[in-house]
Amino acid sequence: MAAGGAERLTQDVFDRNLCIGCGACVDLCPYFGNYRGRTVQLFGCDLPEGRCFAFCPKAEVDLERLAQAVHGRPYDGSPLGHHREVVAARAGGRMPPGHFQGGGTVSALVACALKHARADTAVLTGRDGWTPVARLVSDWREVGACATSKFAAAPTLAGVNRALADGVARLAVVGTPCQMTAVAQMRTSPLGQPDFVDPFAVTVGLFCNWSLEPRELARLLAGRGLDPAQVARMDIPPPPADTMVVETVGGRLEVPLREIKPLIPETCFICPDMTSELADVSVGMFEGRAGWNTLIIRTRTGAEVVAQAEGEGFLEIDPLPAERLEHLRLAAAEKKRRALRILERRNLVGAGRKDDHAAVHIAREVVEKIFR
Repeated sequence: MAAGGAERLTQDVFDRNLCIGCGACVDLCPYFGNYRGRTVQLFGCDLPEGRCFAFCPKAEVDLERLAQAVHGRPYDGSPLGHHREVVAARAGGRMPPGHFQGGGTVSALVACALKHARADTAVLTGRDGWTPVARLVSDWREVGACATSKFAAAPTLAGVNRALADGVARLAVVGTPCQMTAVAQMRTSPLGQPDFVDPFAVTVGLFCNWSLEPRELARLLAGRGLDPAQVARMDIPPPPADTMVVETVGGRLEVPLREIKPLIPETCFICPDMTSELADVSVGMFEGRAGWNTLIIRTRTGAEVVAQAEGEGFLEIDPLPAERLEHLRLAAAEKKRRALRILERRNLVGAGRKDDHAAVHIAREVVEKIFR
């Protein structure tokens, strides 16, 4: 994989409108910043190699290398990625009451990890008014304050960079598939630091088909007479609803998805990962069973975290019906195919060659397998 610095990040990502604003390049140095969901280069930098480029989930991502690093197995293009088990889950009685999205599984896992000192600090996504921002949380009882989905691109990983700069170790982090890709790159020491130590105690990935451009969403809501800063919760009910539900302190608004979808950043359509395949555990909605989540247990660490959370009463587990699992596989497989069609059309798929300016590297035989 080719090395690169800020100049290549600008050429290969920003200039091609591929940046998702994940925050992986923010707060590493003074050169990049994020404002209301948009990442920009503030100052020029001529370093030939840098973490900004090495961490980016939209530049030279070698899925084979990352799968080997995280799972110890080749990247095979399977719809859900490598995993041990898929179950239904929800927050247990040990969790403080809160307004959770779905079943509260994410909050329960993170709270348990902090309560029992598996992690020292959690990097979560909170809000500054309407705008999604990184939050660092060390008290397990405060995790619920960051619950609920934001449905907007967030610079969450800037919080990782700030925590590491402050000497914080043993991080828990919650993020979307693109953010989990960046985290996986961080965990593999891409610049080959001799004294590198993996700082992540547990990674919790979210299911995601797309996010929204924060400024455009705020503009849409304001046009409907809503103060975006008053948004308390958003949700997209399962089909056939075809709307986004926005709840504020003063009421509720339903926005047709046909008005929401034009706000999806172009780069979301080249993401082949629906279920955060490079995380320790992944969590999404359980369609048809309100108050529960789908939980994918991927790694040994993930299995240990889930077992502890269940044993300590933070989490309840149930079997996942076979038809739900098959539905999830089909949806994830279709996202992979859609993304690869666009990646190939834009000449963004590489096969491991240096300096080919690819967004992602996937072996040709794996690409063919995905399209079967």
